Amino acid sequence: MTAPDHPFDEPWQAQLFALTVALNEAGWLDWRDWTAAFGQARAGEGDYYADWLATLQTLLAERGVADAAAIAAMSAAWQRAARATPHGQPIALENDPHRDTRLR
Repeated sequence: MTAPDHPFDEPWQAQLFALTVALNEAGWLDWRDWTAAFGQARAGEGDYYADWLATLQTLLAERGVADAAAIAAMSAAWQRAARATPHGQPIALENDPHRDTRLR
């Protein structure tokens, strides 16, 4: 079997991978814990990177790195920004019509 030319279908998948590696390198995430949790998440037939994201969010919340509510709020803000961004333009949180300018 040959390796694919592009291991990621979407840029966010590569960013998610890079974030996970960076969290490990910074000491926030242990690979043994990661692989055990991700293995449990992959027990079903779900989307690979959706499972990856859910696993990362769960581990960060469990370790107190990021509050589950804060993760959900940020996710919602990015989704609103994506819907408000014209096609072909970069998505930025500033495009979120409900953004709280106090949060940076």
